[in-house]
Amino acid sequence: MSFTPDPIDHHLLGLLQQDAGRTLRDLGEQVGLSPSAVQRRIRAYHRAGVITGQIALVDPVALGATTLAVVLVTLERESAEHHARFRARMLAEPRVQQCYDLAGQWDYLVMLITGNLAACRALSDRLFMNDANVRRYDTLPVLDPVKVGLSVPLPDPESDADGGTVPDR
Repeated sequence: MSFTPDPIDHHLLGLLQQDAGRTLRDLGEQVGLSPSAVQRRIRAYHRAGVITGQIALVDPVALGATTLAVVLVTLERESAEHHARFRARMLAEPRVQQCYDLAGQWDYLVMLITGNLAACRALSDRLFMNDANVRRYDTLPVLDPVKVGLSVPLPDPESDADGGTVPDR
């Protein structure tokens, strides 16, 4: 389903990505709509698949999980079955925060979160070293997360298709 946001949608979706817990009244004041009009738009976003869920962002440091690591993985065999098994293991492990199928020399990028470096190493070894289908993996501890986010940039109606600004005519 196609969704073409208007300027109010741009503003409202941006606000929701910053904090989906804001009240309908607060959102309405920010975008110039009544709370009921905001609620109708939010329902429409859900129906259109623009909003797929709402989550609480938890500070991992507050809960003691302070070590992030990027793991680059190359599989030995490239069959759909081997990829499916690898993906299932990544989906089942709660300390795998993200997993991406890649093009290029690496097959996957996996983000791990653990309490410390020793736990990170143990998890990485368990997930990758003991898998006969993993040809190679490199675990790279994150020193400092410079930018962390899940916000999706909204298409700018004032830009052309490649993201550049439309020149004045």
